[in-house]
Amino acid sequence: MAGHEWFEDEAFWTAYAPVMFDEQHWAQAHGTAERCAAIAGLTAGSRVLDACCGPGRIAVELALCGMDVTGVDLMQPFLDAAAETARDEGVRLTLQKRDMRSFTAEKPFDAAVNIYNSFGYCDSIADDMRILRSIHAALRDGGTFILECISREIAVQYFTEGEWFERAGMTVLTSFSVAGAWEGLNSKWTLIDSEGKRTEHEFVQRLYSAAELRDSLKDIGFSQADVYGGFALTPYDHSAQTMVIVARK
Repeated sequence: MAGHEWFEDEAFWTAYAPVMFDEQHWAQAHGTAERCAAIAGLTAGSRVLDACCGPGRIAVELALCGMDVTGVDLMQPFLDAAAETARDEGVRLTLQKRDMRSFTAEKPFDAAVNIYNSFGYCDSIADDMRILRSIHAALRDGGTFILECISREIAVQYFTEGEWFERAGMTVLTSFSVAGAWEGLNSKWTLIDSEGKRTEHEFVQRLYSAAELRDSLKDIGFSQADVYGGFALTPYDHSAQTMVIVARK
């Protein structure tokens, strides 16, 4: 297993979580969860794995829909936040501090989700594939996996060298550059709080084309993998703003 990687740094997530998971993203969670439930054909009591669940935006909403939800994440602060939100909403979540590269399920799931650009951050392609294999192994036969992330095509189409904006009471400065032959996206985020304190972080997200990820999922063992331009299952074409892959085991 790889050594300590940037996404295992709790201090990073504590500082950046209010920016990444702002009110707008929380407001979108209910609709996203409902769409995932419809796509996967889930009903009350269905077992769902939220892989890399973060602070529980989708996991809590799925639980509110009556699902039996397990959220897995490496970051204890995120799991603590998810548990608090679940208590506030009066729903039950099973939360596990685990690495999805080595995760094994005690009981198969009806569906798994990996939502909001949480894929492609490992140091190697092999580790990325380990995550997908773990998810495949965790599903029952006929189960559904829903993956949303930025594809290479989307990154190219909407590339910007940087921007700044106000969010969560902070000024946010971003700068982006291309890694290799569009193999990844270098990102640098600078947060400036109301007292002028600056927090900086740089990381790289590996970029896969839609076809690469679709074919990788099939190679791993999924019987079907279809690419869409959103959770409404719109075409993945020049107007797509995200990539959603629906894979069936």
